[in-house]
Amino acid sequence: MCRGLESLPITCLERAKELRALFGSLLQKSDHSSCGQSRKTDKLSSDSKCLLLLFLDGLCLFRAFLVSEFSEENISFYLACEDYRASKPSKLAAKAKKIYEEFICSDAPREVNLDHATKAITVENMQRPSPSCFNLAQAKIYTLMEKDCYPRFLKSSTYLDMTRKTEHKR
Repeated sequence: MCRGLESLPITCLERAKELRALFGSLLQKSDHSSCGQSRKTDKLSSDSKCLLLLFLDGLCLFRAFLVSEFSEENISFYLACEDYRASKPSKLAAKAKKIYEEFICSDAPREVNLDHATKAITVENMQRPSPSCFNLAQAKIYTLMEKDCYPRFLKSSTYLDMTRKTEHKR
């Protein structure tokens, strides 16, 4: 575990564990270099993992970056799908409709960037709501974040400034 984490409230540490499960492969498949040059690595440094695993300094920072890039709907959709998958079967239909109306339909207020084929498959899946109903759409948005948003986030001044602040505290 990272130095200093024991001083965080238990709820933050529990949330960090949840985030590790949600974003584990993002943490392992990123372009990152502490010297500012981009290179493909199998894993981020432990300092970077510590930063991203903390709820307030990780997910919130990534979400703020996405807001600044006008693409916050991607992480919101991803997390809504995770919540949907963990829902009771009796709630799947209502939650599926809500996710569709908020993120997928053509006039959705927070429409995510999905191709026509993925939308069609998702609509078909919604006819028989199951925990895997949004898997394809979620995977497409995950890939978009993994290949586009997340590498830019790791190079952003927001992330680099937070990394420097974290290193100075040690």
